[in-house]
Amino acid sequence: MTQVKTGDTVSIHYTGTLTDGTEFDSSAGRDPLQFEVGSGQIIPGLDKAIPGMEVGDKKVVEIPADEAYGQPNPQAMQAVPRSEIPDNIPLELGTQLQVQTPNGQTMPVTVVDVSDSEVTLDANHPLAGKDLTFDIELVEIA
Repeated sequence: MTQVKTGDTVSIHYTGTLTDGTEFDSSAGRDPLQFEVGSGQIIPGLDKAIPGMEVGDKKVVEIPADEAYGQPNPQAMQAVPRSEIPDNIPLELGTQLQVQTPNGQTMPVTVVDVSDSEVTLDANHPLAGKDLTFDIELVEIA
């Protein structure tokens, strides 16, 4: 059988969970995830786990935060005057919003604190700082 090597395009089925077992993503019921191994298209810890696998192989990979979405960056949190946020925008803690950067790009943020005068928005990836576990199956080497 052929083993995966860096540069191969592969397809995997996966289920991603947090350390407490909470599922955060899965390819179940969808097409497998396809990517080029070693190209940086997926998180580093998962990318490193694929070489050497053969079609049909399954494994569980535990990935520390530093090999996943990294640690939260305090500079990615910003307090915005409440007066600058339109009244129709929901501001419950945990609400995901889209903001526009000065260069016109949209960026997802999460409401993490609300006071009478300010709303604190967090642009860190929601999985930043979290250790992840992936249950993967190699479906195809293209």
